[in-house]
Amino acid sequence: AGGKQGNPSTDLPSSRSHDGYTEKDDGYLEAQPGTKYASQRRVFEDLGQGVLDNAFKGFNCSLFAYGQTGSGKSYSMVGYGNNKGIVPITCDELFKAIEAGDKATKYEVTFSMLEIYNEQVRDLLSKDNPKGGLQVRQNPKLGLFYVVGLKKVAVGSYAEIDKRTQEGTANRTVASTNMNATSSRAHTVVTITFDQISKNEAGEETKKSSVINLVDLAGSERADSTGATGDRLKEGANINKSLSALGNVISALADLSGGKKKVMVPYRDSVLTKLLQNALGGNSKTVMIAALSPADINYDETLSTLRYADRAKKIKNKAVVNENPLDKLIRELREENEKLKQQMSGGAVMPTGGGAGMDPAGGARSKA
Repeated sequence: AGGKQGNPSTDLPSSRSHDGYTEKDDGYLEAQPGTKYASQRRVFEDLGQGVLDNAFKGFNCSLFAYGQTGSGKSYSMVGYGNNKGIVPITCDELFKAIEAGDKATKYEVTFSMLEIYNEQVRDLLSKDNPKGGLQVRQNPKLGLFYVVGLKKVAVGSYAEIDKRTQEGTANRTVASTNMNATSSRAHTVVTITFDQISKNEAGEETKKSSVINLVDLAGSERADSTGATGDRLKEGANINKSLSALGNVISALADLSGGKKKVMVPYRDSVLTKLLQNALGGNSKTVMIAALSPADINYDETLSTLRYADRAKKIKNKAVVNENPLDKLIRELREENEKLKQQMSGGAVMPTGGGAGMDPAGGARSKA
């Protein structure tokens, strides 16, 4: 559920976020006993922790918040004051896990932060952005889009990443509208590249790599509700245009997942959909937060958000661990070996020709 403008939102479908909390002396909002209010920590445990766990396994992960303006997307993703959102909590927990992890493993973390404003990409970690924004190009081998010249900073602690996040947040484009005093006027994308380098039994270096995308989308809005004019009206039109393109991509991907053939996915219709191509329909485990407003005047936008989320639920991605092909083969053989050991210890009947002799359906492949 979302929250009224000016109040926090937790974006959990089964939780209320506009009441049922107590503000502590340090400003942190805590759930009152017996209420359905969900704190920022609860939101992270329900959504962000799974993203972090998958990153350590070597999967690409994405989490993005969608909803109308003022419904609590930025609060849930970035937070405010001591009520830190999913982005800072994920970064903090990442480095805590690294500290508690295998000392023989070397970890490398890089951080970047950009915003898409009026269909132009701005690097939030740089003050010198070219006129017209950074260029978005397509990798001819992988087919994925990337931002040319985007600053990627190596970080070695949560303090460093928190400093960079605050620096980027200060450079974000926000403005006041009738519905939100600090309305995001651009989509914000935080990308964390996480590499784990270790040595195998042969003493050779192996690497697992994960790309974590945390996306705070600008809110969909109606001009008559926000009172937007001039630049605000132009910004709102571009926001709605890119969100409409995102909706079309989600619908096309849902059709593909449902078995439809010859469906063209319109990734090229906006900068946002280009950069989210891998997160939406590629090699990624993706979570969508639907931020809703409880106000009756927002009924149409709330219904639209729920339809958006319903379409997104139908998308089926095929995420794979990003590792060396030889390491992957060894890992799969070990997993198969463990399964066979469990079957033997449980007295199960062993199929003939296990491991590489198994067909795609899981049955044994017979030899002539």
